[in-house]
Amino acid sequence: MTNIVKSGSFVVVISSDKMGRGNDELGTLLIKSFLHAMAGQAQKPDVMIFYNTGVWLTVRDSDVLEDLKLLENKGVQILVCGTCLNYFEINDKHAVGVVSNMYDIVEIMSRARQLLVP
Repeated sequence: MTNIVKSGSFVVVISSDKMGRGNDELGTLLIKSFLHAMAGQAQKPDVMIFYNTGVWLTVRDSDVLEDLKLLENKGVQILVCGTCLNYFEINDKHAVGVVSNMYDIVEIMSRARQLLVP
C-alpha cells in the first residue's frame, strides 16, 4: 500500500495525456503548459494522480517528465495507476512516481480538501 497522505490534502488528478476536449494537438500543448505552470507555483499539490492515458505523461521520453520530476523532488507524491500501465503495456517505460492501485487512488481522492481535475 502507498503511503497515504493526510486528510485535507490538495490533490491533482490527471486522466489524460491531453487537456480538454476538441483538438488533440491543442490539448497536448495545454497539458504540457499546465504541468509546467504547476511546477512553478509556490503552492504545490500534496499528491498528483495519473490514470487512463494520463499515465503516458509519466514514462520515459515524456515531454513533461522534467516538470514531473521537479514536482516529485519538491515533495509532491506522484501516483501512477498500475492497471493503466499494464493495459498500455508500458510498465518498463515508467519513469516517475510510484505505481499505485485504485484502492489508494480512491482513498486519497475521497479525503482531499481540494481536488483539481484539469
